[in-house]
Amino acid sequence: MSTTQSERLRELLEPLVTSQGLDLEEIAVDSVGRKRVLRVVVDSDTGADLDQIADVSRALSAKLDETDAMGDLAYDLEVGTPGAERLLTEPRHYRRAVDRLAKFQLADGEELLARILDVDDEGLHLEVPGVKGRKAKERRLGFPEIAKARVQVEFNRKDKADKTDMKEEEEA
Repeated sequence: MSTTQSERLRELLEPLVTSQGLDLEEIAVDSVGRKRVLRVVVDSDTGADLDQIADVSRALSAKLDETDAMGDLAYDLEVGTPGAERLLTEPRHYRRAVDRLAKFQLADGEELLARILDVDDEGLHLEVPGVKGRKAKERRLGFPEIAKARVQVEFNRKDKADKTDMKEEEEA
C-alpha cells in the first residue's frame, strides 16, 4: 500500500491519464501561500495538445471530487506538459527527445553536450559537436552511464530542411 500522498494520487489518477492516451510523468502537491496546488504533468510520444490537456483535466477533477484524496482543504488543479528543458529520466523521454540537444551528467562525473540521434533498449547514440572547427563525433552511451540528462533549448538551430534549402540556393 502506498504511503505518501503523491503515491496515492498516482495510483488513483494514472489509469485515467493512461485511458486518455497519455503518460503520467509527474505529480506534485505544493503549498502556495494559503492554497495548495496539485500539479500533474502528462505527455505522450506525439505530445499533448490543448484539447487532450483539457479532457484529462476534466477527468482528473471529476475523480478527485468523488474521492477524499486531496482531503477537505481547497486546492487548485494544474495539468500541463513537461516543458522545453525537461529532465530525461525514462527511456521514453529519450525517444521523445531524438534530434534534440541534451546536456548529460555522466556517472563518472563527466559532462557532455550532445544531440540524441537514436535510442534503443540499452542506451543512446549521440552526436557530440566538434570543438574549434573539428567534425562532430558519434558516441554511444548506455543508460547506466547517465546520472542526469536534460533537454537544451536551441534558438539558432539550423534544421535539416534549412541546410537543404541553403545548398539548393548555392547551386542555383
